[in-house]
Amino acid sequence: MPSLLSIIESPEHPRLSSLYQRLNITEYKVNSIRNALKLLKNEAPDFIVAEFFYGYGNNYAGVHISNLDVLLTSLPKYSPDAKVIVFASRLESQYVEQLNNIYPLTGVLLHPVRQSELEALLGSCP
Repeated sequence: MPSLLSIIESPEHPRLSSLYQRLNITEYKVNSIRNALKLLKNEAPDFIVAEFFYGYGNNYAGVHISNLDVLLTSLPKYSPDAKVIVFASRLESQYVEQLNNIYPLTGVLLHPVRQSELEALLGSCP
């Protein structure tokens, strides 16, 4: 049975558990990148679904593009085959391409995310 890691860091992240259940995907939910990294040490999900937040003024000043950089850097070690789907606001969508150039993403969906869009992405992955 495929598995999916939902990283829910904001109220804007859509609740999609019913979709995952319907598709027979086991869902793991966490509320931060830190907790996602902890989970990845023990589980290697087939999919990761997370929101993209651009690092406008982070402490790393130019080293990290977003909240997802550390997670994506860890994937080759902990879950090399995971397919990453990112949710982004229209305002921040321009920065997602920068991230995608460094860490190839499976898909990017803009808010408001429709279940049918995500289902199509999940179904198109082997």
